[in-house]
Amino acid sequence: MTESAPPTAIIVGRSPVRLWGLTGAERLRRSLARAGVRDVHHRPDGDLSGLALADHGVLFRADWAYDNAVVASLVRTPNVGVRAPDADSPAALHVRREQAAEAARVLVEGRGAAGSSLQTIPLKTPEELCGSYNDKLRKREVPYLLRVTADSRASVEKRIFAGSYKGVTDVVTKYIFPLPSRIVTGWAARLHLKPNHITFVGLLCTLATIALWWRGQFGWGLLTAWLMCLLDTVDGKLARVTLTSSKLGDIFDHAIDLIHPPFWYWAWIVGLGPDFAARPEAPWVLWTLVVVYVAQRLEEAYFIKVFGIELHVWRPFDSFFRSITARRDPNLLVLTIAWVFGQEALGITLIAIWAALSFLVHLVRIAQAHWVRAQGRPIASHLGT
Repeated sequence: MTESAPPTAIIVGRSPVRLWGLTGAERLRRSLARAGVRDVHHRPDGDLSGLALADHGVLFRADWAYDNAVVASLVRTPNVGVRAPDADSPAALHVRREQAAEAARVLVEGRGAAGSSLQTIPLKTPEELCGSYNDKLRKREVPYLLRVTADSRASVEKRIFAGSYKGVTDVVTKYIFPLPSRIVTGWAARLHLKPNHITFVGLLCTLATIALWWRGQFGWGLLTAWLMCLLDTVDGKLARVTLTSSKLGDIFDHAIDLIHPPFWYWAWIVGLGPDFAARPEAPWVLWTLVVVYVAQRLEEAYFIKVFGIELHVWRPFDSFFRSITARRDPNLLVLTIAWVFGQEALGITLIAIWAALSFLVHLVRIAQAHWVRAQGRPIASHLGT
């Protein structure tokens, strides 16, 4: 927008159906707040009498579910409407102040803009309006715009949840956790829990895992470790589906994620007892896991700093390697299999070897990126922009 002030936001119509515990109007208020719009009004019948508007107004029907990207793009783009790919009438419109009353009537009546002053306003699909690449979640996915009814509630909630998932992540999170994390996220939303509540319980599981493994109680520790990993997935999903993320919560969650893995490995090694400690490879295993863990994080930070994108979205190989690289969840899978077969010492040794190899793979990819740039070619995500 060329205007210095954000538009006035107006929500019209009603939607008694709740998605992840929120009405359509409340979801829109939270999404608009993320887009920087605080002047929000709900006029169910579309009557804008007495409402002081900014130079532009952005109007939404309450009975649609809008992707955050759709809301943010519509707020930034004057004189445009958004429609579902299979619809002819708009679900939302961004218009000039003098057009707002007519836009409200059009939306409340659920009709097209033909024959009105709005007929020249282009109606775009979500993909046309804001593209399909989500940089934060590292994936290419068409933003959703879905009509909400009692019959469609379950499918719409499922689509919203799918939209909260990262595209490039580890194999456990991608293939094992989607169903259980959706179930637990649903429980948390119905209980009106906050993401920070889930993160705190995850912290308790993290500490319990350290204590249990330190004592050699690997089975119970694996249980609390897997619960922590599941909750680490749930807190982010709950924040996204209920639009309740915060900077403090993000810092809290990421701080736990960054700090705890080396302590887990240390506790596992201590729990193996003096027999493993007496082995010549024991110090090497511990120091490899700790040093390489830090080094891999530094490699990823370096790639972002130098090349402007995350390492794991550069080429398809990098996205694949992210799914199996020596991170917490794949490592935990190895430790679990080792415990099942009574090979706890072998398990921790194997992930130390894999961590060292992962570090070397990333080092090679950084060198290759420098070589590609030296040839005058750009470093860009294979997922697009």
